[in-house]
Amino acid sequence: MRILLVEDDRRVGAVMTSMLQRRGYAVEHAATATAALEAAPCDLVLLDLNLPDGDGIDVCRVLRARNEHLGIIAVTARGEERDRVTGLRVGADDYVVKPFSMAELQARIEALLRRTALQERPEAGRIITVEPIRIDVGARTVTVHGEPVTLTRKEFDILHSLARQPGVAMAWERIMLDVWQTTWCDKHTLEVHVTSLRRKLGDPGLVETVRGVGYRLRTG
Repeated sequence: MRILLVEDDRRVGAVMTSMLQRRGYAVEHAATATAALEAAPCDLVLLDLNLPDGDGIDVCRVLRARNEHLGIIAVTARGEERDRVTGLRVGADDYVVKPFSMAELQARIEALLRRTALQERPEAGRIITVEPIRIDVGARTVTVHGEPVTLTRKEFDILHSLARQPGVAMAWERIMLDVWQTTWCDKHTLEVHVTSLRRKLGDPGLVETVRGVGYRLRTG
């Protein structure tokens, strides 16, 4: 697996590169936004948001637009809720706030790479219809009332998880397992993606909150 490490602090970048290489990853280190956007294709990006020549948020947005299936983990000192929400909305799959342990980062990398591998195995030809939503699982496309809706990878996976059992209250932990392959995920991260999903579907009531449990996809 090839990792692009985007980190402007060269000392921190060197330490992280060494530790990641010891864990068997091929690592390219980019110290600027320009270098990150010019780097060779990779499997996963560890992205600092504070860069000397640009905002990591903009880098995240560009990388996500280039590749829907690229794994992106924001690794940054910017731990405010608004920064986390913004990062997730523009395409980051996960968000790790400095300081962190390499054990935690390793666990998140492994979970994200497993999810990416699973998501790149399409269920060819499978269509799920929960009116007014139609999901083409293989093509990873969604229409509402016949109109196409563009979702991020995580938004699609959350909708797919709910659509497997429409009308059934799905626990937060179950959705996290379906989407992240782990329950070790900040529940707020799930909430951010659900909020964005509701907005894009055009009817917030299609994804209902079940207090104390999780969410369900409305039927009828």
